Amino acid sequence: MAENGRLVLGIDIGTTSVKVCLLDPELNKVVASQTKDTQANVPSELGYEGHKQNAPKILSALHACVSRLPRNLTKQVGMIGVCGQMHGVMFWQYEDDAPWIRSDDSNRLEIDAGAVSSLYTWQDSRCDPDFLSTLPKPSNGSTLASGFGTATIFWFHRNRVEKLEKYNCAGTIQDFTVAMLCNIDRPIMSVQNASGWGYYNPEAKDWERDLLEAADFPMIFLPQIVSSGTKAGLLSDTWNGIPANVPVMAALGDLQCSVLSVLHHPDDAVLNISTSAQLAFVLPPTSSIHRPEGTETLIEDWPFFEDNHLVVASTLNGGNALATFITMLQHWMLDLGHNIPQSTLWDKCIELAGKCETSDLKVTPTLIGERYDPKARASVTNITLGNLSLGQAFKSACTGIIENLHRLMPRELLLENNISRILGTGSAISKNHILQEEVKNIFQLPIVYESNDAALGAAMAASKYMTS
Repeated sequence: MAENGRLVLGIDIGTTSVKVCLLDPELNKVVASQTKDTQANVPSELGYEGHKQNAPKILSALHACVSRLPRNLTKQVGMIGVCGQMHGVMFWQYEDDAPWIRSDDSNRLEIDAGAVSSLYTWQDSRCDPDFLSTLPKPSNGSTLASGFGTATIFWFHRNRVEKLEKYNCAGTIQDFTVAMLCNIDRPIMSVQNASGWGYYNPEAKDWERDLLEAADFPMIFLPQIVSSGTKAGLLSDTWNGIPANVPVMAALGDLQCSVLSVLHHPDDAVLNISTSAQLAFVLPPTSSIHRPEGTETLIEDWPFFEDNHLVVASTLNGGNALATFITMLQHWMLDLGHNIPQSTLWDKCIELAGKCETSDLKVTPTLIGERYDPKARASVTNITLGNLSLGQAFKSACTGIIENLHRLMPRELLLENNISRILGTGSAISKNHILQEEVKNIFQLPIVYESNDAALGAAMAASKYMTS
């Protein structure tokens, strides 16, 4: 930690918002925090198949958050940890000049919109199964899906190569943030983000370079890979009161940081339901995953900290599936001439579902497919005259989300890996007691609900693990 700096700044660049916090590691206490929605989604030229965001808007939200922190506290920052939404990719040009400039007040970095691309997020689905089938299979058997950085780069190289010609760098949005703060001319990527990009070799801690070169991948866009906890550089200038030369950690994955922020015991699993949903637990370096038959291809193994593994079941369909249901209801009401706020619809659906003891309506919530099955679609079955009430429909949708996750990581897999408790986190589950009840009913394990915080996890990681 920098001299006289007792606080750690944690930054989380999420899919919909940016959050920052100031952690006092000695007191193990967050002394200040700020959050701001980015409102960064922009229309894609591919319609629903694309999903992209405006990078300058995201960085503007970051600056707004940091500028609102008390100046007497930012002066005490001695270390910075950064994490963000995984898998996605953005491009930028750093040749003679950086794609960022310091504003007149020296507290803000402005982004040259002409020198950066959009951020193509983890939700981007331009790489359909037919396209993915043309790409080389990762030699270690790891997942490659649409929305992964290397797959998106392959797509642009084969379909829109002219868009790549004006850039010479690529990374996640959090990698770009670290490069900007430290004025680094080439991106640095932790193993956590590299594993989420695809074609990462965990034994060599490097890219599968021979495989990629043979497939004519544009190798210039591969960042340098470093271990989680590595210092990427030093803050290049004073920033909203934070002194120059404060160490900045190579950016981490938001899931890993979310898990770190709430994990108390090795026999805990962490269930996060926000936009998407994940269920994860940690294994030490020497342990292997015990998988019940039928789950072999549904479980991912991601780098965590100190060479531990994060065993993860991920579904693309979490809170977004319920949000789509609520939006559908709102549109139906508008068609009928009534404008009902979504907040009212949420409250009413949860209230009515709470009055339903059971529902035999069957909802499969895979609206946008899954990474292992992009062509999967949602369905509603077992419809009868007696199970079509609004409360039953909403309750069944909640049940479907948890059953889908349980199918990916069943209770017996948790038990075989010595998991005895679930920590429930995330905005979607924290506000919805119907989801909470379904977790308890389906997994049949003790459940504790906590508030996860990836920004806090990034700060904790910086204070615990950062090395030169």
